[in-house]
Amino acid sequence: MPCIKQKEKLMEKIIEVKNLFYEYPRTNENENTIALQGVDFSIERGEFVGIIGHNGSGKSTMAYALAGHPDYEITSGEAWLDDQLITEMSVDERAKAGLFLAMQYPVEVAGVSVSNFLRTAKTAIDGEAPKVRQWVGQVNQAMKNLRMDPAFSQRDVNAGFSGGEKKRFEILQMELLRPRFAVLDETDSGLDVDALRIVSEGVNRLHDETDAGFLLITHYTRILRYIKPSHVHVFVDGRVAAQGGPELADELEENGYDKYLGL
Repeated sequence: MPCIKQKEKLMEKIIEVKNLFYEYPRTNENENTIALQGVDFSIERGEFVGIIGHNGSGKSTMAYALAGHPDYEITSGEAWLDDQLITEMSVDERAKAGLFLAMQYPVEVAGVSVSNFLRTAKTAIDGEAPKVRQWVGQVNQAMKNLRMDPAFSQRDVNAGFSGGEKKRFEILQMELLRPRFAVLDETDSGLDVDALRIVSEGVNRLHDETDAGFLLITHYTRILRYIKPSHVHVFVDGRVAAQGGPELADELEENGYDKYLGL
């Protein structure tokens, strides 16, 4: 019976996006401003789903819209995380509900140390401050796993960080905050092969230790050598144009997006 219950749990949807639209503010009458055009997909507990699309296809716009970025307020549609309608929540409410966005371009927060940032974020998510000794041990272990120097925790958030350091810090946050659903927006961009492997290991660790769902957004397939999605969606012109298994990524690697772009 325990095995059956576990299987049923893994088959539950953790995120469901229904008919999501987003339109940029129009600057002239003839401009096409529709960036998301009826996006539909769902992800089950413990599932990796990859979304692959060319530059400008709307992948990152969708990520920011799901996260609640104020510049990407959806025009219509719904997104449910577990049984919560997150599209009616503020940014911080979505984070507390369990949504995490690993950003493509993490921003600098001058004057705020990594250690203070992490502890403040953990306190906000959990509703209470973590026990100091236990928390310090967790942070140190997570940093060790990501091959990060302990002195990193005293630096200002993303101030002077290399591209690889910024991406490792995103994954460090994810490992420590333990979200229910993580969106990884082009986490592989700007990484050399060693950094890509280390970052991927961090993602895989959280996947192995929890039943979180993951949405991996990319336009390169190289990260899929390290993170194995169960499904792959092709994103074109603000919508899911095709769905398939991991073999779909191999097809895109070989043939590109021409057939989905009508070329």
